[in-house]
Amino acid sequence: MTKSDIEFDRQHIWHPYTSMLNPLPAYKVESAEGCTLILEEGIKVIDGMSSWWAVIHGYRNPRLDAVAHSQIDKMSHVMFGGITHQPAIDLARRLLDLTPAPLERVFIADSGSVSVEVAIKMALQFWLAQERSEKHRLLTVKGGYHGDTFKAMSVCDPVNGMHHLFNKAINSQLFADAPALSPDDEWTDSAGQQLKLWFEQFHKELAAVILEPIVQGAGGMRFYHPEYLRLIRKLCDDYDVLLIADEIATGFGRTGKLFACEHAEVTPDILCLGKALTGGYMTLAATLTTKKVAETIGEGPGGGALMHGPTFMGNPLACAVATESLAIIAEGNWQQQVNDIERQLKKELLPLAKYSSVKDARVFGAIGVLEMNQPIDVASAQKRFIELGVWIRPFGRLLYIMPPYIISAEELSQLTYAMKDYVENQDNGTV
Repeated sequence: MTKSDIEFDRQHIWHPYTSMLNPLPAYKVESAEGCTLILEEGIKVIDGMSSWWAVIHGYRNPRLDAVAHSQIDKMSHVMFGGITHQPAIDLARRLLDLTPAPLERVFIADSGSVSVEVAIKMALQFWLAQERSEKHRLLTVKGGYHGDTFKAMSVCDPVNGMHHLFNKAINSQLFADAPALSPDDEWTDSAGQQLKLWFEQFHKELAAVILEPIVQGAGGMRFYHPEYLRLIRKLCDDYDVLLIADEIATGFGRTGKLFACEHAEVTPDILCLGKALTGGYMTLAATLTTKKVAETIGEGPGGGALMHGPTFMGNPLACAVATESLAIIAEGNWQQQVNDIERQLKKELLPLAKYSSVKDARVFGAIGVLEMNQPIDVASAQKRFIELGVWIRPFGRLLYIMPPYIISAEELSQLTYAMKDYVENQDNGTV
């Protein structure tokens, strides 16, 4: 990468969550394979982020490569209005095979944020079709994250979330306190008392509850007690409110279950999927719902159509790759892979909680988190990580990894060693 290329990127290309005035450094990736990113000049780094949690089967997976090549020889895209195609049909069949039985209607979206937008529209149109327009608000919990589009932003954490700047421009939703108990804590009935009060007070105007099951991702990488999710399902049933599960980050095995809802043995009314859906090859998402929700919407105003239709909805190329990715998931090897990752992360990360710079160390499935006492200088941290041969992208006070499932024990140890190095340097005052 020439100097002029670096300057051009810095001056003209907006990267995620960084200022154009003083942007964070961007490192050029020349290629990738397995769990490795190859940077310019042949520098190799182990990817601890799965490219934001999506590349679960690794880069250049032979099966996914082959399907992508085969499909692009047929067609890369056709509109989905009035047209269908085999990749979309195959993908929907795979999704219905993997998800709980009550979920049997599939909307194929083009990104995770869009799948949340679609889910919210489903919930609102469900009540509009029954002439219950008063049920128009959403309840969620603090500390959540559901995407960057406007309705999705409205259910992200309103104070500490990434989108608090837009609070005056987005509709006001209802926010219960974040779940306080971790999966390892003993459940007490008092832990759900506030939640019960919210339902008692606001159920007449609630269209749906939306939350990330068991794991709050970009809002803070927090893990909470399954009983909390089970209680929400019961309250939704008791008070006639829909439950939307945002499994964009947790779906397809990341938490040790195929879907995080399985930890609580609950099924949502609407399920949002994305990220790992294509094995991280390209953007694609899906919103699944029940026959009842879909058919009720179909009886509503506007001819019963769900009022959403992205240009690239049902993209054949993405659907074909996603179908093969789900075929790999269906073979079940991910279970042992995630269990092995979890076991190793507990052994190598949890002891780092003893360092004074670490507020908490926690592991859940193939997720390892060090919560620091102080905000992390991302630029200097990433420079050091690359020197150590790893790619880790911290945010806020969180130093975390969510590696590809195929990672070897040696590669994973390289990641945890780099995290330990960062912590030791923090304690020594050298970072």
